[in-house]
Amino acid sequence: MYKVFKIEGYSIFNLVICLKNEFKRMMKQGKQGYGAWITIESPICTELMSSLGFDYFVFDNEHSPLDMLHIQTLIQSMRGDSKTTPIVRPWWNDMVAIKRALDIGAYGILVPWINTEEQAKAVVSYTKYAPKGLRGCGPRRASLFDSEYYQTIDDEIYITVQIETKEAVDNIDKICSVDGIDCCYIGPSDLSASYNHLGDMKNPDVQEAIDKVFDACQAHGIAAGIHEGSGKTLRERIDKGYNMVTLGNDLLYLRQSVLNQFKELYIKNK
Repeated sequence: MYKVFKIEGYSIFNLVICLKNEFKRMMKQGKQGYGAWITIESPICTELMSSLGFDYFVFDNEHSPLDMLHIQTLIQSMRGDSKTTPIVRPWWNDMVAIKRALDIGAYGILVPWINTEEQAKAVVSYTKYAPKGLRGCGPRRASLFDSEYYQTIDDEIYITVQIETKEAVDNIDKICSVDGIDCCYIGPSDLSASYNHLGDMKNPDVQEAIDKVFDACQAHGIAAGIHEGSGKTLRERIDKGYNMVTLGNDLLYLRQSVLNQFKELYIKNK
């Protein structure tokens, strides 16, 4: 969200608009936030969903067909009165991919496949300007209406790393201890594959790994993120105290609404 300060006697083009990441503040306070994955390249879908009360969206640049132009357009399509925070999952832990996500106006990043302390430190450095980091200067849309962008943005970007392998779980305390990491987020499908139980997220080995990540986040005072139920019900994950809870995605909601209507009307799903 942006905080807008009106300056008397000035036109709308002279308003000072400063990016303030309220979702990051929620996570820092140990609160819970509920979000959705955006994978459909449809501005009207994103516009509609941004009016429904989600705390965050993750625009998926890794597995969905969304490229940066799609994602910029979708972020622009979010309603002006929406309190939903736009987060981008770049295709990889890559300095240019992360820079481009931030330059189009992402308030946060969720970086896949982080396995070591060194990789987590690299993520943080890619989000911050010198002297704190390596982000190149050229924010374009992100700073278009924010005259204080360079002065404030290093503290406003929400940084999440995705835990998707046994190696990452083995290194979880070191990853959680990296200064600047706001959240460790479970990637359940790849995690199950890493434990040789592809697709079986209920497997005890996978659940033990997920619990280890949660406990480490709690011990280090950072947010714990979970992707849908990850082998348990969403209610169980919420009651356990996960902070960043993804409830579903746009395709899932579309499919479920159709099937629920078929069921309600006793129409056979052909």
